[in-house]
Amino acid sequence: MPSSRPILIAAGLSGFLAVALGAFGAHALKQELADRGMTSAWETAVLYHLVHSVALLAVGLAGESLGRARGGVAACWTAGIVLFSGSLYALALGAPRFLGPVTPVGGGALLVGWAWLAVAAWRRPAP
Repeated sequence: MPSSRPILIAAGLSGFLAVALGAFGAHALKQELADRGMTSAWETAVLYHLVHSVALLAVGLAGESLGRARGGVAACWTAGIVLFSGSLYALALGAPRFLGPVTPVGGGALLVGWAWLAVAAWRRPAP
């Protein structure tokens, strides 16, 4: 069974980055985001980023109870954070609009991770 160490490292780095970007948006970028009408997009990116960082932490701490699904769930959520939140951060800062379709792909990755977790738990034998 693969180590939970990489998942916990990803969770820690991701959580740190989510808090840093939240603070950066609320302070250093506050006026720029307001001028662009993108404050809500930034806040959504931070919310999903932080929530899924904590979810990564939980999956990392779950140890072997999820079996092989743990790595898949973590990969989906990591990709989802990068694609969903990352595209929203970029769009809020003025990136080209062609990045817009990346956001729902990231959302799909987040959903697949949650579904994978549910299926893994469903298939797990009762204690």
